[in-house]
Order: sequence, then C-alpha cells, then structure tokens
Amino acid sequence: MLSGTPFAEFCARQAPQPLIVGVDEAGRGPLAGPVVAAAVLLGKPVPKGVDDSKKLTAKARERAEQAIRTSCAFGIGIVDVEEIDRLNIFGATMLAMSLAMEKLCAATGRDDFSTLIDGNLTPQGRCEHWRWQAEAIVGGDGLEPAIGAASILAKTYRDRLMVEAAQDHPHYGWERNKGYGSKEHMEALRLHGPTPLHRRSFSPVAQMEMAL
Repeated sequence: MLSGTPFAEFCARQAPQPLIVGVDEAGRGPLAGPVVAAAVLLGKPVPKGVDDSKKLTAKARERAEQAIRTSCAFGIGIVDVEEIDRLNIFGATMLAMSLAMEKLCAATGRDDFSTLIDGNLTPQGRCEHWRWQAEAIVGGDGLEPAIGAASILAKTYRDRLMVEAAQDHPHYGWERNKGYGSKEHMEALRLHGPTPLHRRSFSPVAQMEMAL
C-alpha cells in the first residue's frame, strides 16, 4: 500500500506532524452489500484528480484511484451485511472506519495518526476499536484532499464489489445501482425477494420479505 516507497522516506516528506489521515465511507444508504471505508495518508504532491468522489465521473474516479494507490499509504475496511444488521448501519460504519485505520497502521508500522473524518460524528467513543485522535468535518470530502482521496478509494472499491455480486444475483441491477433502491432494484425485490446480500434491517427489504 506504499507503492514501493520505504515508509521512513514516505513519512519524512509529510508535514506537519503528527501525520494526518483522511477517512471516509461508501455504502451507508444502499439496500444491499457491505459498507466500505478507506483511510488515506496522502503522498506529496497530492495525487491529481482528488476531490469528493460524488463530484467525479466513474472514469475520473478510476484515474484518481490509481494515482492514490501508487503514491499514498491507505487501508480499507469492509463490514458485511450480517454485521450491518447486527449493529445497525451507523455502528457498522464506525466499525468500517476503525478497520480501515487498523489496516493502514498494519501497512505502515505506525499508529501515531490524527484523523479527519467526513461528516459530523467520528468513531471516537463510539467504536471500541477506535484509538486515534479524530476531527469531524461536514462536507470534508470536498474540503480536505485526504478525505477526498478516502472517499474515492472507498467508493471505487465498493462499486467493484457490487459489480462482482451482480454476476451471482443478476436480477437486481447492482452493476448499475450498486445496491441503492432504484426503481429497477425495488421491482426485482418485489418479484424475487431479498438475497443474502440484502440488509434485512432496512425497512424496504424487511417489508418486501414480509410481503412474500
């Protein structure tokens, strides 16, 4: 996750200290599939094309993703549907962010990070796995490049998971809607019912299941 750059050299180019990591998630709203978070320690210069992932086209996100992967340190955390239904989506999101940070720490051999997190809440005090300083920034994915980079990695990673899942569950259009409740997806739920990848704690899925 460091593109072949020795970490001591990589960290020497970072300033100020402590090292600042951007954290963001993808997949809080969909009816199916996991929630994915990414934690990114930016390289210098900032990779080209970094911005809020929602503002970028799919091709622009893919280009930015490759630039991030080859010049930054990062970790990706994934929380599956079973955990989403057990914890609720907020708890699952906090866990995914914590797992992403743990992956980053494992990749870099360091743990002395401060984090900037998109939104108005952080996992600090809300997830037992979280142990880093954290600051929440509303709209941070468009304001802080490190958060924007995390938003790109999280979304592109999750999108690929949903495209792959669509091969096993072809009726729901996940390769297009990525698990969100589009008209196509809702109609397929009505006709075919939920799959093991559907979030049964989400009311549209629960209602469809009860109706069958």
